[in-house]
Amino acid sequence: MWLARGKTLIQCDFDSTIAVDDVSFQILDAFADGDWRRVWREYREGRISVGVFNSQVFAMVKADEPTLLRFILKENRAKIRPGFEELLAYCAQRGLKFVIVSNGLSFYIEAILKDMGVKDVEVFAAQTEFGPEGLKVRYIGPDGGELQDNFKKAYVEFFRGQGYRVIYIGDGLSDRIPASQADYIFARDDLLAYCRERNLNHTPFDDLSDVVRGLELLASK
Repeated sequence: MWLARGKTLIQCDFDSTIAVDDVSFQILDAFADGDWRRVWREYREGRISVGVFNSQVFAMVKADEPTLLRFILKENRAKIRPGFEELLAYCAQRGLKFVIVSNGLSFYIEAILKDMGVKDVEVFAAQTEFGPEGLKVRYIGPDGGELQDNFKKAYVEFFRGQGYRVIYIGDGLSDRIPASQADYIFARDDLLAYCRERNLNHTPFDDLSDVVRGLELLASK
């Protein structure tokens, strides 16, 4: 069976993939002191990297960590896509390693997982320093060096270098390059359009239960 041959790892995005909405955008809408969406347009047009985008826009956020976590957790901002816990259970049952690699911020991803009671899931995301001059975010690659771009791609390459077959789950612009280097893709939104355009091996998904069903089909091949 396809999934039974060798080691398999699921590399999954967080914002707009596990979380229904982009939690970082909710933070920026509520707390950014500046026109962060202008910077977002520059990123979408390919004029700046995702690392530069996040560095610039999160510097506009002056709120401290307790304030941001209260906003996310107490006001139920982080709605989780149906099927997430089913997907984790399936991976555990099948012996598939599941990791989250996100351009979002590790402090809120880890807090959301903890609030759900989810344990033992590795999270690779932006490290965050809080200060009066705004949030400072840094992306640290598998080799311990700081990255300005291709953060997710670096982890796909790292996991493949460790001998894993990589299955990628994502939705956005920053998922396109790393997903194209994976062995199989589950996609929605911008990533789905990219997969169709490039004729990449993929399955569309809405809920994460769709991913479980897709993995079952892969397991039967």
